[in-house]
Amino acid sequence: MTITTFGWLVLIFPLAGATIIGLTFKALPQRVHGVIGTLAIFLAFLSAIGMLVKLGDRDEGHKQVVSVAWDYAKTVGIDAQLSILMDPLSIMMCLVVAGVSTLIHLYSFAYMGGDRGYSRFFAYLNFFVFSMLLLVLAANFFVLIIGWAFVGAASYFLISFWYRRTTATQAGIKAFVINVLGDVGLVLGTYFIFQGTHTLDFLQTFARIDQAFTIDQPELVAGCVLLLVGAFAKSAQVPLHTWLPDAMEGPTPVSALIHAATMVTAGVYLIARLHPLFERAPDAAAVGAIIGCITLIIAATIGLVVTDLKRVIAYSTMSQIGYMIMAVSSAAYAAGMFHLMTHAFFKALLFMAAGSVISAMGGNQDLNRMSGFRKVMPFTYGCMIVGGLALSGVPPFSGFWSKDEIIALEFDRGGWHTILGVLAYVGAFLTAIYTFRMIFRAFHGEMCPEAEELSHGHLYHAPEPTNPANGEIEDTDIGFPGPEHHIAERAAPMKIAMGALALLAIIGGFLQIPGVSAELHHFLEPTFADSNYYAELEPSTSSEWIGLLVGGVIGLTGIGVAWTIWGKGGTAAVWQARLGGLHKFFFNKWYFDEAIDFLIVRPFAWFGRFANSTVERVFVNGTLVGGSTGAVRALSAAVRGIQSGYLRYYAALLLVGLTGLSAYFLISA
Repeated sequence: MTITTFGWLVLIFPLAGATIIGLTFKALPQRVHGVIGTLAIFLAFLSAIGMLVKLGDRDEGHKQVVSVAWDYAKTVGIDAQLSILMDPLSIMMCLVVAGVSTLIHLYSFAYMGGDRGYSRFFAYLNFFVFSMLLLVLAANFFVLIIGWAFVGAASYFLISFWYRRTTATQAGIKAFVINVLGDVGLVLGTYFIFQGTHTLDFLQTFARIDQAFTIDQPELVAGCVLLLVGAFAKSAQVPLHTWLPDAMEGPTPVSALIHAATMVTAGVYLIARLHPLFERAPDAAAVGAIIGCITLIIAATIGLVVTDLKRVIAYSTMSQIGYMIMAVSSAAYAAGMFHLMTHAFFKALLFMAAGSVISAMGGNQDLNRMSGFRKVMPFTYGCMIVGGLALSGVPPFSGFWSKDEIIALEFDRGGWHTILGVLAYVGAFLTAIYTFRMIFRAFHGEMCPEAEELSHGHLYHAPEPTNPANGEIEDTDIGFPGPEHHIAERAAPMKIAMGALALLAIIGGFLQIPGVSAELHHFLEPTFADSNYYAELEPSTSSEWIGLLVGGVIGLTGIGVAWTIWGKGGTAAVWQARLGGLHKFFFNKWYFDEAIDFLIVRPFAWFGRFANSTVERVFVNGTLVGGSTGAVRALSAAVRGIQSGYLRYYAALLLVGLTGLSAYFLISA
């Protein structure tokens, strides 16, 4: 088979999986649907490997292959085609998305067992993966926008999966609205670029960009900033990030999928894919780098105080995506994509381990109630440690190599990028603290009642299931979490998926070791061959190793601080009392939700009420609709009054009319 055949199969398999599950919703057992969904994504992964092999057979000058299925519109300068682009960047993304998604499907096969929405869940999950793969394989803005919108819709389905939970439906709506705002930015940004290049095709756009726009031409900068709005909304960057923590209302596999393999990485991919535009508009690229840096610091500070286990990991994702956005906006493309890959491994692992703990807690996610799970859940604990060390940037785990490469390249850019590098180290220090704060609180200390029950061989089940977010009573029927709970220690599919990710989190960083290997950098080179920075932006091996040493020390120091506060001494209450104001500020998430509510939600709600009560009812209904209707009714009544049926009245009316007409002509003459 050819590379194009494999490319289309990558899309066909998950779409077919979602369709088959949907059409056989009641005809087949739920477990069969789990097998179909998992197998569909695994076949997509194998097809991505097929693309990789076929791409390796091509010479260096022909590693960007476009396949067109059909022309949607090719008129008046619009070249909208259903086409896919297979190059090193899209193939790498397909491997990461399909590979990690396969393991998440395998984990879900056991984790979601007993939920009455099991089949629906796998249909949504397959559609989500299809949407993300369509996005990364898009060869033009037209297909990109379709995939972008599909990802937003699929995220709404999955975040609101337990639709009888009010918090879940609210979170789904919030995510959908913010992502639609990003969609608008993407479409408007595309319009600005199209106006200059007169094409929607990516490769043609890149070939014409130098002739179409001068450096930092206002139209190009505006277009790129609007594209960044789309990237920030999808990748949860400040100030369009508030949907991400609330998205934890979805089932844990959804959290793993959104944060590790799909959706939030879309913004990183978008900037990397459109790198010729951002290199032509360095002012817009600077906006992306600065916002990414601000986001990683803000998210890290919130992660220090959040008490919801999944939300700690969610803010961690927001922070790590900040590193990636900062990297690709600073032209450190290989480093940004390298961290995207390693992050997918350890972040999916962390969410899976968190899901195992939450199941042992009977669905409760509150860190304040967790402790002592280390001995009763050794496998889950080991996976959480591996993921935590990788996230904290401790050698030799994968995050150590990828995160510090980004920071080294920021220092290599020099100028104001040096400030970003310093702040990135601050973020790394905070990352290690909040990561092991979470681990020490959940796994160390005396056993909580749920851990105690598990030590006696019984998995805890709440006598009256409630929503831990608001105390809402749940009946474990369809639309609520199912009555069963599953932990990795007792479910082989969960253990296999987590074990594979733990291994990848350990060895995944060996692709890029300074002075030893640069496999990913060389692999991605054909995609970024037109970049002005890809070959030049390369710090010396000695400076990279110094940066790695500094990063490793910072990570270990952060773990030491976490151990001092939450591990051995339990001095957290003392520090919280000393820094009460700062703690409250971070705990309230820098008041972003309140600010957005005050500046945007309330004014728009007031305007909507005003438009409904005044403009709609008084002016439109009362004046435009009611006024014209009243005039017609009055005129009709007058005419009906004249139609009396008496001949003498008609003769008199005719006489009056003729007299008036004669008078008019006499006067006008």
